[in-house]
Amino acid sequence: MLGEGPAENTRLILLSPPKVLNSPPHSGDTAAHARPPSTAAAAVTSARPCRMFARVADPLRWSRGLLLRAGSNRRRGLSAMAAGGGRSEVGQLGEFLEYMDRLLNYERSGVPRGAGTDSDGGFDLGRMRRLLRRLGDPHTHYPAVHIAGTKGKGSTAAFLSNIMREQGYNVGCYSSPHLLTIQERISVGERGGPVSAVLLRDLFDQAKEAIDESIESENGSLTHFEVFTALSFLLFSRENVDFAIIEAGLGGARDATNVIRNSELAASVITTIGKEHLAALGGSLQSIAVAKSGIIKEGRPVVIGGPFSTEVEQILRDRAFLTQSPVISACDSGVRSITRCVGWDYAKPYQSCDIVVKISNDTPLSMELHDVKLQLLGDHQRQNAVTASCTALCLRQLGWDVSDASIRAGLEKTQLPGRSQFLTQDEASVLGLDGASTILIDGAHTEASAKALVDVIRTVEREGPLALIIGMADDKEHLAFTAQLLSGRRPDVVLLTEATIAGGTARSMPASSLRDIWIGVAHDQGINCADIGVVTSDRISHLAAASSDKPTPMMIGCGDGPFSHDLMKAASRLLHGVHRAEGGGAGAPAGLICVTGSLHMVSSVLQQLEQQ
Repeated sequence: MLGEGPAENTRLILLSPPKVLNSPPHSGDTAAHARPPSTAAAAVTSARPCRMFARVADPLRWSRGLLLRAGSNRRRGLSAMAAGGGRSEVGQLGEFLEYMDRLLNYERSGVPRGAGTDSDGGFDLGRMRRLLRRLGDPHTHYPAVHIAGTKGKGSTAAFLSNIMREQGYNVGCYSSPHLLTIQERISVGERGGPVSAVLLRDLFDQAKEAIDESIESENGSLTHFEVFTALSFLLFSRENVDFAIIEAGLGGARDATNVIRNSELAASVITTIGKEHLAALGGSLQSIAVAKSGIIKEGRPVVIGGPFSTEVEQILRDRAFLTQSPVISACDSGVRSITRCVGWDYAKPYQSCDIVVKISNDTPLSMELHDVKLQLLGDHQRQNAVTASCTALCLRQLGWDVSDASIRAGLEKTQLPGRSQFLTQDEASVLGLDGASTILIDGAHTEASAKALVDVIRTVEREGPLALIIGMADDKEHLAFTAQLLSGRRPDVVLLTEATIAGGTARSMPASSLRDIWIGVAHDQGINCADIGVVTSDRISHLAAASSDKPTPMMIGCGDGPFSHDLMKAASRLLHGVHRAEGGGAGAPAGLICVTGSLHMVSSVLQQLEQQ
């Protein structure tokens, strides 16, 4: 089966570095490429103790010998993770970052058409396997949950990681993209912070020889994502994780993470299916579903989040049927969840939810939690929490110790920068804002995530003027995104800008083009709007004064360069004018400013906070 290693017929798995010299080549390898790992790479893995366990006949259960219990004597490789990842550490990664920057980076250049499809034009998983082979096949040293999906996979991975950490497991989590530093993509240990710069640098130094050899043998075709994914697998092996949670980068079937075999896979998770990366994933919702279903492996359970259309869900279930994989649906009739209220704690909102799981099919699951305080807001995040809970319960059914208390604590602990994140007044002041307006940053960039953002705004900020600051990549569904945002509260101000993506604006949609789209969609929806042109300081002063005299149509303008917090100041001044026109008192909040359209926009705000 494409995306997997050789067929697994054995009932014994050796969770230690394989004896590469005596091993046959992996599927997709050639005799020339199937070389033993370098001395440096061998040194990385050779110290790992041998860990052996038997596989039971029931494909849904792991042997109890594998499952290290909370409170058991855990081994550590390099050392427990120190909190890391701050920009102050970046200087220690200079050589590593320069090395990675020389690699082909599709996050910067855009993914080729059809690259994520399970076809001749798709990414070559063979070169990823060959790279991992040089490093001692570290991804085979621990059980893993593999998560794919258009939206929600990062949040689901974070929820599940915290659940397992609350139970006491040493967890490795790999996700992408990052907001501030590349270290954010890897977390390991019971604390869960970003990998430290020192640990990442030392690991790279030890693995560099093997990576260099692989790049040479692959004629320079190894990518930034492939190399960093391999390093994350190697780090998890070195740190002797009990469990790894791996988020796919693009699609599933041909993603570099899809080297996890069914012998190491605890469960697959598919969160949602939506129209993102259409060209790279085949051009239709159906082809996207097929690509993401490629992470489902023979005999291993799959948790599906949803909700899905009937056709899309059938594609996922058909794949599961072919692979004899039990399906657990987070939208099962026995699964119920509701948000009872939204509250505020230390100037941060949370939603109080009930989550009840009573599934009685071939994989019975049961849990009942009330008043779970989720820091991640919106119905979509509640659904992600349900999906993570179902996955945790699936792991419990497989033999892992996972208590209801750990599920609750893990869900409540989880927070992610840039996902419906409200800045504090102190943070707003650091950006030069007066604190009168509420600031929300959210990485929404699809039609579905725009809908989720509209729901969050409606729930948390029901009244007062609203400003949107939007920058997007050029390969997104701009019309659908715009129409969805305009379906909620009508914004008073919309300022379009250019997001800096992977260090440049080559993939950014021009602000003037976004402005034209917004004006067109507003007219189509019968919304009265005014084109205020390019935003300048003098222009803002005039508009703010004019808007304070009488109600104005929705103002649509654009910045004169890449996004900066100066545009947030402009939005604040315009909202003050609208606020006065609506009769707002001096002590009342002057509305909401929402920065959205891309996680790169969120990253820009957070970077500016750190630089001040």
